[in-house]
Formats: sequence, C-alpha cells, structure tokens
Amino acid sequence: MLPHNSSPFPAPSPTDLSRRDFLARTGIGVAGLLLGPGVLLESCSPAGSATSHIQGGLRGADHAVGHLLRTPGQLPAPSQELSTDILIVGGGVAGLAARRELARHGHEPLLLELEARTGGNAASGQNPVSAYPWGAHYLPVPDARNHELLAFLRESGVITGVDEASGQPIYNEYHLCHDPEERLLLNGHWQQGLVPEVGVPAADRAQITRFFRVIGELKQARGTDGRDAFAIPLDHSSTDVQFRRLDQLSFAAYLDREGFTSPYLRWYLDYSCRDDYGATAAQVSAWAGLHYFAARKGHAHNATATDVLTWPEGNGFLVEQLRRQGKGTILPGTVACQLQETPAGVEVLAYDASTRRTIRIRARQVLLAVPHFVAQRLLAGIEGTTQPAQPLHHAPWLVANLTINGLPQGPGQPLCWDNVGYGGASVGYVNANHQHLSLSADGPRVITLYWPLTDAPPAVARRQAYQTTYAEWLPRILAELEHLHPGATPHVQRVEAWVWGHGMVAPTPGFLWGPERAKLAQPLRQRIFFAHSDYSGMSIFEEAFYQGLRATHEMRAAV
Repeated sequence: MLPHNSSPFPAPSPTDLSRRDFLARTGIGVAGLLLGPGVLLESCSPAGSATSHIQGGLRGADHAVGHLLRTPGQLPAPSQELSTDILIVGGGVAGLAARRELARHGHEPLLLELEARTGGNAASGQNPVSAYPWGAHYLPVPDARNHELLAFLRESGVITGVDEASGQPIYNEYHLCHDPEERLLLNGHWQQGLVPEVGVPAADRAQITRFFRVIGELKQARGTDGRDAFAIPLDHSSTDVQFRRLDQLSFAAYLDREGFTSPYLRWYLDYSCRDDYGATAAQVSAWAGLHYFAARKGHAHNATATDVLTWPEGNGFLVEQLRRQGKGTILPGTVACQLQETPAGVEVLAYDASTRRTIRIRARQVLLAVPHFVAQRLLAGIEGTTQPAQPLHHAPWLVANLTINGLPQGPGQPLCWDNVGYGGASVGYVNANHQHLSLSADGPRVITLYWPLTDAPPAVARRQAYQTTYAEWLPRILAELEHLHPGATPHVQRVEAWVWGHGMVAPTPGFLWGPERAKLAQPLRQRIFFAHSDYSGMSIFEEAFYQGLRATHEMRAAV
C-alpha cells in the first residue's frame, strides 16, 4: 500500500522517459508546441475577484503531436530505423493488457505511446496532498468466472487468496472502497445511496422498485444457448434474439414502452448512462442501459456485486500494474503516423516528439490499440479496411481536480467516496482521499469532478470544449461545486482541469449487436490487429482488458 504522499509510479526504467526528461529533451516551454498531460498552463483569477486565491490551469492530451498523423507527408525524413517482431501502437488499458499477455508467452513487443506516460483515459496525477485520477477511477468486483481478469488482480496483490470453504476470492481490504461509499444531494439533504429516496412520492418509489425487480430477473436470465443474458465481457453474453433485439431501440424508448415514467427514476437512469457511457438514455441502446445494471455479478468471500475497487489515483493503479507485469521497450511521446504493408510485414513511420525525429519501424505484426478514429487515419490507403456507416459516438468530458482545505457540509450523510447532486450538470465528484481512512470533511484533500458534455452532439460539444479557456471553465466548475456545497469557493486552493475530446465510446442503438462492430475488429491479413474498448462499444476497464487479450490470442494464432 502506498502512503498518500508518495508517488504511485516507480522510478523511470531505461525504456520509460519521465515527463521531466521529455520536456527537457524537447527544448521548449509549456507554451510551446507540445501540450501533454504533465503540462499545466498556469492561470489565476484577476486580483480582487472572489476567485483570485485559486491557482491552476488547463491540461489535456497532446493534440499538437497527435494531429501529425493527419499530415504524415509533412514529417521529416526518417533518421532512425528499428525492427521488432511485434509493434503495439497505444499504451492504454488494451495495449498494456496485450503487452502483458504477450510477455507471458515469451514476447517483448515495442510499444509506442503518444503521451509521456501510458494509461490512456485511466491516467492519473499527484500533488502534495494526494494522488488523483484524470479519468477512470474504479473497477467493480469482477464476476468470479472472469478468470483472466482475476489472475491479473492476484498478480497485482488486489486478491490475496481464496476462501477454502466457498472457493471465492479474498480481496485486500485496502483496495475495496471504504464506507461510506455513495450519497446523493436531494431536496437539500444528503441521502445514503444514489437512487433517489428522500421526498420521493410513493408512486415514483413503486416504479423504482419495479425497475429493480426487472433488473433482478435479468441478472439471472439465460438465453436458449445457456449463456447469461448480460455478461462481462459483453461478447460472452447470450446470442438469444429476445435479448439482443433490445439493442435496436434506445434505452429511453424502452423505458417509455415499459411505463417507467417517474422523473426520479429517469434522472437516475440518465445519470447512470452519462456516468458509464458519456451519453444519455436517449442516446444509448436499451441493451446497453440494462447491461449497466444486469451484468454486474461479482462475488467474493469479503465482497459482493455492489462493491468496487478503487485507489487514490483511480485506475492509474491498474495501468501501472499492467505496465510492470509486461516486458519490452516503451517509447513515450511517440506517435505512429503512417502504416504500409511490406512483403515481410508492416512498416510504420513514427514521430518522436522529444527528439523531433521520424523513426521507421519494421514489424512482423502490428497491434493498433488506439481508438477507431485514430486507427482509420493510420490505415488510410490500406486495402480491406472497414468503414462504419456512421462515426462512433465519442462524447467529450471535462475532468477537474480541486484541491480544497475544507468543504462545507449540509445535513444528512457525511462525505463519501462518490458524491452526486440531483439535477446537476456534472455527474458529481469522487473523494481522492477516501482510501486514506480520513473521513473528516476538514483539512486539505483533492476531489475529482466528472462532467460528460452531453448537451450538444459530440462534434459540436468537442469543438466548444476545445475553444473554452480555463478562465471560462473555472466559474462553471465552481458553480457545480457551489450547487453541492454552498460557500465552498473560499476553501478551494487549486483547480486543474482536463478536457477529454474523445472521452469514451457510447453504445448507440444497433452498434453492439449489429454486424459492424465485429467487422471493425477483424485483423487484416494476419498482420494488422485491433484492440480497444471502442471494439466493445463501451469504455470500461474490463472490456479494454478483454480486447487486449482477444487481439493477443488472434496474433498468436496467426503465427
């Protein structure tokens, strides 16, 4: 277990460059070409304003370097050549899971990562108060039948043993989210749990009860093929048409059809879709909306399906474990810009931003562990690629980490790990210090606010988000905090914000069980393979992990 004031990351290995090394080698400042996740554009409010005491700035992915793949013809001529048996492009969960699995079979692939650190949307950061997440921040207790994921958790020290009597795994108590876990601000009162209860009329409560009765039945349901109706990974779910046809209509349409009209229930289900999918109930399929609830079947000697695993740095803990358990060189700050097939395999042109050099990489096999829209650009001119009828739905997100020296509390449940306001624009915040065992709302801490930008179509929302300055984000972030904690602004010391332009894929109607998703993930001539949560249609850790292993199995079968 790491104390709260120590780094969650080990000292850089010879094959991993620290952010400090990366910046030093670029020879440019924070206002220069590269704006990576470790770079903070410092800003402060005008002197004398109500927010003049707040420091911070806007962070984000390395768009300047990432956009080089749009114009590979402008790259300098290659000045370095590398050869590798297997090349992995992308160091998110899927790429790292593939790298780990390949290591278990004797391979040491070369991995390219655009950012200064691996992790993708499970990135994390740290300040003197705490480590904190920049993206995904928890993992529900997995189904005990997900053997590969449980093996990874055992190797990571998250599972410490097996109960002899039940055969169920035993989890390290530190990694299980501590009580109290969740609360909802509703009608001026912090209630326990996120399902609305306080002041909810009897008719609405009856609908909520009926909905969860349906979920209980779906958790136990099996198709004619003997498979669970809803499973994780979702590819293990039943093929039975009575369930899969739910993918053809929206979750909102399903709720209308079934008479679930309560505004309290509909708010909660919309919140759930925005929280897990970055999209509303009207934008995701009914199958996906039900899967959110019906697929969670984790059991352990000391945990249930409602329990979650979490860390101060969020899923940054898990990606660091994946990195440690893999083998092979990682080149950070390096973007793949162009692919070309050769008689011996694949040739890739990559740009190393730290040295400003183009590298020619020759590989027998390439795994593209990147979002589909990135893979599309890399595959320009490659024969046999599949193009979707419509771009995949990727909603932008704002994530803000706030360092505070206190937090005014209203009546009801005390500060929890997950804190949500009914009717808020965001989906609430998590308390990064929750696992430190200090439940007091006083004293310095870091809270992480999550805000899916779902009020406009993704392309419009993304453009608006990129054009919004830190000075414009700050009052919006503070307004969300004031909605939850009136009078909190004087206690805020620092606000650092991150815009995820393509935060996560959403399972829109027809995508999960239509023919397109499977076609997009098909390898090309046993040379180019694909792995990313995009190919699951939902961006959760378990799916990205599964996609990495699935692609690895395909690569090994092609040998």
